[in-house]
Amino acid sequence: MKKNTKILLAVLALLVAVGALAGVYLALRPGTQAGAKAVVVTVAAGEKSDEHTLHTDAEYLGQALLDAGLVKGEDGPYGLYITEAGGVCADSAKQQWWCLTKGGEPVSTGVDTTPIADGDRFELTLTTGY
Repeated sequence: MKKNTKILLAVLALLVAVGALAGVYLALRPGTQAGAKAVVVTVAAGEKSDEHTLHTDAEYLGQALLDAGLVKGEDGPYGLYITEAGGVCADSAKQQWWCLTKGGEPVSTGVDTTPIADGDRFELTLTTGY
């Protein structure tokens, strides 16, 4: 009987911990902005750099980029994995990938979960090396 009680208490403690973590995530996740907005995205590949202004109602960057036809990609374990931006393809044989930054600072969310607000500025930089 004591063994069953200990197992039950351990399971309950685990459920409480998972619930607490979920609550913290929901409280601290970045918020979104509904409605029309303009977002600037700079695509940089080597010496080439192009600035694109996106006019969108999307709440997340990934959808705005796809709607504008600025990127192509595939679904990965963390959402959209960008394989092409501004007509430039990343070459996986050269370990190239598209790095997302906001105002020059790394973004800690995937492109699909990066909220956007009017006036935001993002950069997609072709980067070599994993």
